[in-house]
Parts: sequence; C-alpha cells; structure tokens
Amino acid sequence: MSTEDKILDAALDVVQEHTISGTRIHLVAEYAGCFQSNIHYYFKSKRDLLLAVLHRLQRRCLDIRAELREQADAGLDAQLDIFFEQKKQFILHETKYDYAEIDFWTQAHLDEEIREQFAVSFRKWREEISRVIARYAPWVSPQQRSFLSALMVSMMEGATLQYLVDKNAFALDDYFARCKQLILEQLRQEN
Repeated sequence: MSTEDKILDAALDVVQEHTISGTRIHLVAEYAGCFQSNIHYYFKSKRDLLLAVLHRLQRRCLDIRAELREQADAGLDAQLDIFFEQKKQFILHETKYDYAEIDFWTQAHLDEEIREQFAVSFRKWREEISRVIARYAPWVSPQQRSFLSALMVSMMEGATLQYLVDKNAFALDDYFARCKQLILEQLRQEN
C-alpha cells in the first residue's frame, strides 16, 4: 500500500471516529503512522485531503459495482441487485465509507465544491441505474427512468441512515428485497 493510500485510509478512519469537522491533520498522521509532513507532501491542506477522501469514497462505490457486475447474470432483476448489494456491502462491511458519505452530505451545504462533487456523484449514480433500466426495460419512458433511478437512490440512502442508527429497525436483506420488488412492480406497470 502506498503512503498516499495509507493516508487516505487513515483519514477515512478519522472521519468515522471524529467527523469531518473533528478531523485534524495530526490525527490522520497518527492513524497513518507517518509524519504530518508526509500528509502535506500529498495534500496541501485539510480541504484537499478531504476532497481526495470524497473522491476515494465515490471510486469505491464504482469499484464494488464493477466487481458485482462481473459476477451478475444478465437480466433486469440481477442488474438491479448490483446497486442494492453495493449499498448493503457499504452498510455491513465498509461502514466507514457510509459514515463519511453522510458527513460529506452534511458538509455539502457549507462547501460549494463538496456540494458540486456530491451532486455529480449522485447524478452519475442515477444515470447508471437509468441505463440499466433502459437496457432491460426499454418500454419505460425517460421521465419514468429518471424518477425510478432517483427513488432507488433514496431507498438505498434511507437504508443507510436508518440502519446505522438502529440495526434492529429492520432486516437489511428484507428491506432491499422489498425495494427491488417495488421498483420491478413500477417497471411492469409501465409495460
């Protein structure tokens, strides 16, 4: 693992434990086992470091979906599962990414660049879902694809917020199965 990767991993851990506003370069250096000067070699400021963490978080989502896509069957059902499985993996196994995402969402109302990166990320997520729907359910209108893509993203983000606060609120597998069922029912109604 490169020094830069160690720093980004450490920054994610610090954000999870101390939030973005509580993140300090000296803490990141401590978690990464390096000197603050090492961090400043790669990132000129805390803000640059945080933007790199946000980019890494977004890249991790894409990487997981790409891995899942390689193993998935063709067909709408299996392709929709890719999105729900990626989110479930974040919630259950890569929680620090989900906590960071929530914290970045909070910071987005204060920081225009974070807001813009966040908006682009969500737009790409919706577009990716929309392309899957267009491919496997070509009868669905562009407006309906757009609506259903936004609905799926809301379902997944809603799961994150609720589950990370109270793991006993619902069974995650059942939740995502029902979400997919609702989307499929909407798609069938369009046919």
